Amino acid sequence: MTSRPSPSRIWPLFALNFFMADMQSGIGPFVGVFLQERGWASGLIGTAMTIGNVAGMLVTTPIGGFIDSSRNKRLWVVIPGICVVLASAIILISQNFWAVTASQVAQSLASAAIVPAVTGITLGIAKQKGFNALNGRNQAFNHAGNMVGAALSGYLGYKYGYVSVFVLAAVFGAIAIACVLMIPANAIDDRQARGSKEDESKNPPDAMSVLLKHKPLLVLALALAIFHLGNAAIVPLYSLAAVAEGQANGPSFVATTVVIAQGVMVVTSLVAMQVAGKRNYWPVILVSFMFLPIRGVLAFFVTGWWGVVPMQVLDGIGTGLQTVAVPGMVARSLDGTGRINLGQGAVITVQGVGASLSPALGGWIAQWIGYGPTFLLLGGFGLASMALWLAFGTHVKKY
Repeated sequence: MTSRPSPSRIWPLFALNFFMADMQSGIGPFVGVFLQERGWASGLIGTAMTIGNVAGMLVTTPIGGFIDSSRNKRLWVVIPGICVVLASAIILISQNFWAVTASQVAQSLASAAIVPAVTGITLGIAKQKGFNALNGRNQAFNHAGNMVGAALSGYLGYKYGYVSVFVLAAVFGAIAIACVLMIPANAIDDRQARGSKEDESKNPPDAMSVLLKHKPLLVLALALAIFHLGNAAIVPLYSLAAVAEGQANGPSFVATTVVIAQGVMVVTSLVAMQVAGKRNYWPVILVSFMFLPIRGVLAFFVTGWWGVVPMQVLDGIGTGLQTVAVPGMVARSLDGTGRINLGQGAVITVQGVGASLSPALGGWIAQWIGYGPTFLLLGGFGLASMALWLAFGTHVKKY
């Protein structure tokens, strides 16, 4: 019988999830405006950020493999924490192109490692049986951290300037390092953390080719990539449409969208944990896909402040469901392979490709046909994900 993890392991883990929220997004949303105020052209800003994003996508899957093999899972949180502190320090010290690019690469490395690392630690503490419940609470704390981090960044940036935002990210990174070191090393079962079988000498971890042979993982990754190809552009375009029509103030509008969505995600994460515990992850992910077409239709008919609350509530529900169900399904479907964290990294990578392409796709389409029809088109990607999820239901329903 599995004993419930002790508070000495759980509260540092919850605190880690709270403070790592600012490590995931970090200084990214503020870098462009910060550099623009210092005379940078938009092309150079985009190039530096793109190099960082590409670096993050390239290393996410390999980092998952390293985390599987590592006997010190906490180290893979310490490294991202250091990267966030360095990213903030570098960009404050120098705005040279290569220095800024290095800061963006460091931030991307942190974002790439932190999710599979914390997933592995959670699995190592709770084991497969307790992972769903503990991961659901992790995500609630993570979204709460995102909400508080966004609000603090907005307030500090308004009152003291963008330097304070970078200092805040560095402080959150340092606190996250302290939190993970408070988790006893012997509380993390390395075999459980990577999903290995009982006797590893007779059943060594599967080869990395498991990623290409594992149909549930492939279906999940492709469905998420299609979903985020439509989803990632909705909020930026919605904000642009509202501001362009003079219906909203830019900074306050964007800050409001973040706070509303993250607040809803806190509640949704706990609900998703309960539903998945009683059934499985397949219907939870299916429902999460449904909210994108609804948001597309809503954005078509309503713009500005009238639509921001329902738009972000729907986004919070859909994304909140996925933050619990996706890591849970990967962990459950790859259990016994010894490659759970590699799988987490691979899914994040493929999903990230869709999200990275979405703003460019949405931006060009909006330029050609206008904002309204673009929202409908982007919402249609949610229908495509649903169709794929249902078509290959035999491979994923049991999870």
